[in-house]
Amino acid sequence: MRFSPALRAEIRATLHLAGPLVIAGLLQMALGATDIAFIARLGPEPLAAASLAVALFSVTVWALSGLSGQVGALAAAAIGARGPAVREVRRITRMGLWLAVASGLLAMAICAGGERLMLLTGQDQRIAAMSGDYLGIMLWSAIPLLLSNVLRAFVSTLGRPVFATVVALLSLPLNALGNYLLVFGAWGAPALGLRGAAIASVATALIGLLMYVTAIHNDRRLRRYYLFGNFWRPDWPQIRRLMAVGLPVSITIVAEAGLFGAAAFLMGRIGALELAAHTLALSIASLAFQVPFGIGQAATILVGYHFGAGDAAGVGRAGLVGMVLSQVFALGSAALMVGAPLLVLTPWIDTGNAANAPLVELAVAYLLVGAAFQLADGLQAVVLGALRGLQDTRTPMAYAIGGYWLVGFGLAIGLGFNTPLRGTGVWLGLAIGLLIVAVLLLVRWRRRVRLGLIAA
Repeated sequence: MRFSPALRAEIRATLHLAGPLVIAGLLQMALGATDIAFIARLGPEPLAAASLAVALFSVTVWALSGLSGQVGALAAAAIGARGPAVREVRRITRMGLWLAVASGLLAMAICAGGERLMLLTGQDQRIAAMSGDYLGIMLWSAIPLLLSNVLRAFVSTLGRPVFATVVALLSLPLNALGNYLLVFGAWGAPALGLRGAAIASVATALIGLLMYVTAIHNDRRLRRYYLFGNFWRPDWPQIRRLMAVGLPVSITIVAEAGLFGAAAFLMGRIGALELAAHTLALSIASLAFQVPFGIGQAATILVGYHFGAGDAAGVGRAGLVGMVLSQVFALGSAALMVGAPLLVLTPWIDTGNAANAPLVELAVAYLLVGAAFQLADGLQAVVLGALRGLQDTRTPMAYAIGGYWLVGFGLAIGLGFNTPLRGTGVWLGLAIGLLIVAVLLLVRWRRRVRLGLIAA
């Protein structure tokens, strides 16, 4: 098959952007796994407390990142329309940083009430107290993480996505060292236990932010945007633009993250074994999802470039390349889940241990449905990213709420509790919800010209 020069260039551009972003996402997951690995050695209670705290913290920060997360789309459109567009890109990014600080303060307020939230959901009082103590320290990393998210979009939009990979790569050993020193008191450091893990996470977030600032200051292309000069000068129209496209993104994130969080509660009501198997299978699916998620981030930027330039053909190419690459990977990961489920489970659990046989059997059944996740979730991640490149976020938000909750969660309850499928029924409900959202988003993408999202 012969590809046109324009299509080959689009494939190279997508791989150039998506590759480092995918690796950075995988390293970010490894960062969280490092924390859990150290905390698990403290015992089951600290591990349970940390798991609850991290779940609340991660969803809160991830959702609020949507408010400032459209910096990449708006900056890319400005560059596509006017070349470097130094002044506009600078203003967009600065106001994104302003929103990141405001979002971080809101995240801190939510996490400060973490113990109360745990008690309201019926958690054990002792576990809730430990979780609240952990969150009381972790909340200080919210602002650095959200600022880093904006700077990651800035460097990626300006052709330096490898900086995101380098920051994540350097953060991993730093976080591990911090945990080693402060959790167990190695090399004369105080043994702070669970609090030590939280302090290590905060320190890693601050150092990661410092690395981004240093990289921007020392890169000749990025330095000319003078990003941190006159930082306190407001640009209210840019803030309103970011809020207009970013708020629906935040709500969409809450809808998807809340769906999987609620699914865990459904599994817990079915049985502890089902919940454990659900956690294992979802961990594997989440790891695989980092690839289409990174491709979706790249699609947002590349579609944004063409959108700003008024290049309808380029918009179509960027979206098509992202979708095809995502589905190629999804087919591979789905085939692995179906053909060798024990292989993918082995890093998480000893599949050869007879005592684990019931858990492994359930996890394998969920992975078979998870294979469908890969195709549907991968497609919706990239199409969602492409539509965000067109600054189209409100209707996709409505699709997400309706598809995930009215259809997906409704079917999960119906199939999980009113049929013999039980946990597998919950997963089928989730998969159908994801598929419906993916199809709706794809139809909207294909009708983008007719809907007036871009000129013909």
